[in-house]
Amino acid sequence: MNRKQRQKSEKRRRDEDRGQWASKREYVLVVAGNVVGLGNVWRFPYLCYKNGGGAFLVPYGLLALFSGIPLFLLEISIGQYTQEGFITCWTKLCPLAQGIGIGQLIILFYYTNYVAIEAWALFYLVFSFRSQLPWATCKNTWNTAECLDLQTFNSSHVTANQTKGTSAAVEFWERRMLGMSGGIEELGSVRWELALCLLVCWVFCYFSIWKGVRSSGKVAYFTATFPYVMLLILLIRGLTLPGASEGIYYYLYPDINRLADLEVWIEAGSQIFFSYSLTAGILNVLGSYNDYNNNCYKDCFWICLLNSGTSFLAGFVVFSVLGFMAHQQGVSVDTVTGSGPGLAFIAYPQATALMPLPQLWTVCFFLMLILLTVDTHFVMVESIFTSVSDLFPKFLRAPVKHEIFVLISCISFCLLHLPLVTQGGLYIFQLIEYYGATRVCMNVMAISECVAVGWIFGADRFSNIIEDMTGQRPSVFFSLCWKFIIPLLSLVSFILYLVDYKHLKVDDYVYPDWAYALGWIMTFSTVVMVPLWAAGLMCLTPGTFKQRWSILCCPAEDPAWQKKDTGEKEMTAELTSSAVTSYCDMQSQTNKT
Repeated sequence: MNRKQRQKSEKRRRDEDRGQWASKREYVLVVAGNVVGLGNVWRFPYLCYKNGGGAFLVPYGLLALFSGIPLFLLEISIGQYTQEGFITCWTKLCPLAQGIGIGQLIILFYYTNYVAIEAWALFYLVFSFRSQLPWATCKNTWNTAECLDLQTFNSSHVTANQTKGTSAAVEFWERRMLGMSGGIEELGSVRWELALCLLVCWVFCYFSIWKGVRSSGKVAYFTATFPYVMLLILLIRGLTLPGASEGIYYYLYPDINRLADLEVWIEAGSQIFFSYSLTAGILNVLGSYNDYNNNCYKDCFWICLLNSGTSFLAGFVVFSVLGFMAHQQGVSVDTVTGSGPGLAFIAYPQATALMPLPQLWTVCFFLMLILLTVDTHFVMVESIFTSVSDLFPKFLRAPVKHEIFVLISCISFCLLHLPLVTQGGLYIFQLIEYYGATRVCMNVMAISECVAVGWIFGADRFSNIIEDMTGQRPSVFFSLCWKFIIPLLSLVSFILYLVDYKHLKVDDYVYPDWAYALGWIMTFSTVVMVPLWAAGLMCLTPGTFKQRWSILCCPAEDPAWQKKDTGEKEMTAELTSSAVTSYCDMQSQTNKT
């Protein structure tokens, strides 16, 4: 009988075990692989050029210091302290703020549409092995009479008439791969080659996370490090190209007057939030797999420095090649620059096609792009699965059930993303990116997190927790950022977005009114979750208003790490628990009197 009880107890413990990183190295690689992504390669260099060159580094650096690093530390520390995903972690800090986790879950659902970029890059990678790159010539079945191949496109006597024709790279992008329709109203048929690429992406994602952190940590050894090898190769090649210095000049030339433009500061803040993976709940999840005494305080500085350094380095890679392309065409760099898909899938492939051994450099670029998206993709999906599993640990953490849950979820996601690989898929992608992953959502989540931790839970109490975990007490500067600076900056950004709002357009295409309405529904689906969930909890909790407020603002007594630790750690946990209990009891007594 005792033996059976021990076996049942061991099985229950094994089923409910979340697991931890096998080593500190795996944790750093996964976090670095997640934060170093597409935003570093196709967004930061363009924003730097567009917003004053080297002068853009001033608002970028200041906002990284006052907003990025403090919020990064806050989210990583929340996960490490509670050992929970981004939904259930708030019950250990401020149950009233659980709506933050629900909002972040919805944001991540929208973020998963970035798998389309991975599918596009895989499609281009396959075509990169051809003896004649298809985006360098007009001798293809999909090309039109207005097509200009690379030789014609670079001829000086044609330069003045370029607007009358379309480059071979643009036609490959629009006509061969996407088969673009006239608008979102015309979804058209599924592009089955892209659908196959999408399937490959989700299969790779499944086998990266099917065993939880035990598998994703191992995958990161390759996916997080190899892009740096590719980046270094492309940097060396780019700097040796004719015209590279002109491109780098455009990238870094400081236009001090741009610092007076508020929009420059707003874009710098948005880039910080996007590239650091802030307010999406991902950092909470990655931190939750740490040992309680991991020095997340020191990790925060090094990982943020790595991220910003990679962004800066990627600018040299991109603009040295664009300078070469401008040199070949005899035009200024600003005519060949772009951001997002236009940079990654039109300008850069066109530039590599002009180099000796074009297949080699094209393969290097798209392999780097795929690995950058792979890391971000499987970490996002793992964050969703972890947080949902934490809601139902007995059912979803059991070994076989977990793999089945992940498999069914990945299949469902793959089917849901099929509209992205239709002929109207690009319009859907742009709509979700513009409204579902907008800075408004990030601003609201940042304000909510800072209010919940900085004011309700207490910035000083949270600093005490970080000191208990790491042995280092954060500077009072972090408390000031959590309580005042980040909420204020986020509120200003939120207001300016509403004031300067402009409808989304794709080139000259204007979306129908129902698409804009759908876009705003996506935005509000995340924004309203925080107040809506808080109001629901206040209504469902028994007692007077003051009693309900007191109960919902008091953290739970037993964070997950208290159940595992022994010795001194257990004593610390009991002391912390006692302090929390005393505080909540005191609040309850005050309300009763």
